[in-house]
Amino acid sequence: MFERSRRRLAYWFTLSMGSILILFAFTIYHRQVKEQMGQFDARIYAQTQKIASLTSYQPQEKSWQIDTENVSLPNRETFPSESKIIYIRWYDSQKRLLEFMGNCPHQQSLVTPGWQTLEYNCNLNGTTRPKHLRKLTLPLKYEQSLVGYLQVAVSLEPLQDSLVRSRLFLCLGVPITLGFTGIVGWILGGLAMQPVRRSYEQLQRFTADASHELRAPVAAILSNAQVGLLAPIEDNQQPRQRLSNIVTQSKSMSVLIANLLFLARHEGKLNPQDITKTDIVELLNSLAKEYKTGAAAKGLEFHLDLPTTPLEVCSDRELLGQAIRNLLDNAVKYTPSGGMVVLELTVKPRRILIKVKDTGRGIPASDLPHIFERFYRVDKARTRETGGFGLGLAIAQQIIQAHDGKITVESEVERGTKFQICLPR
Repeated sequence: MFERSRRRLAYWFTLSMGSILILFAFTIYHRQVKEQMGQFDARIYAQTQKIASLTSYQPQEKSWQIDTENVSLPNRETFPSESKIIYIRWYDSQKRLLEFMGNCPHQQSLVTPGWQTLEYNCNLNGTTRPKHLRKLTLPLKYEQSLVGYLQVAVSLEPLQDSLVRSRLFLCLGVPITLGFTGIVGWILGGLAMQPVRRSYEQLQRFTADASHELRAPVAAILSNAQVGLLAPIEDNQQPRQRLSNIVTQSKSMSVLIANLLFLARHEGKLNPQDITKTDIVELLNSLAKEYKTGAAAKGLEFHLDLPTTPLEVCSDRELLGQAIRNLLDNAVKYTPSGGMVVLELTVKPRRILIKVKDTGRGIPASDLPHIFERFYRVDKARTRETGGFGLGLAIAQQIIQAHDGKITVESEVERGTKFQICLPR
């Protein structure tokens, strides 16, 4: 499933990026053609203007005589190869050919002022081959009178060679870039799927753990019910004992279901309607009153270290109290008689720190990274005795994170544990 999703992500990423890349390449090539053609036309126009300035005009009866002797070209029949000029033609005002220079024989050409691109068959070194020419026809005027036309045709080979190189670069570059894009898409798809894979694995593990935890009390309830039904009619003690066990197991299962529902319902952000200004000092005092009696009954010392002035924070009072209760439950539950539990509040400029410390048996270093995972228990045998399911710390962490806070733990085996809640003010 994940590999298929990864392939689809890579495919759509490559397709979208490839479409953008092809469009970008086409736009760049189109702009390059336009710019190079503009520069090419500017050079032709400058050459044509220069040739026109070197041409002299002499009036005759009803016509003008065009003198091209001043046109300084090495040879009237063959132009320098670097000039790329194929031919120059002069026409009179009636568009009749008067003079001709170039490599090609005299041929009548369409005389239309402006630019033209055409294919022209030229005989070069005894061979005839088509050439693409860029032709400019410029009207020649003398004192506002039309004298004739000057026609200059230049080979497009330099421009075509440049554009061929550009097309070759794009034809090679675009597929290579698409290949790299596909590889990057595959890598990014894998990175994007990792949180989904972890969430899926956590969901599977959570479902398996929840099924396992629910299976045990259900099996116990069924077992006690069956044994109670098999008891003799005159035996009143055994059915009552079995019913008591059923009630105990049902309560345990009810607590587990309530915790599971709590985790599911309070996933993510808090409900804005439940957020109020809470006096954290008053909340901790009320919690301390709840746990002092239980701690004293177990032979524990309970110390409270709080500021004397009220301190308000924006929170969901019930949820925040639940998170601190879970920490106090663990501290009282796993601290042996004669130990000590401390509830402390420290105020910082932009945050508050709530600390729950105990002198219990501590948590091994290998277990510390996992204690906030759902259904994780450090000592499964001891936890079974105390009736825990390994959800208390997961619930506390979820609540604190929903308040944009952070919960951390420090512990040493046989020396105690310290949980710290950091909340923004």
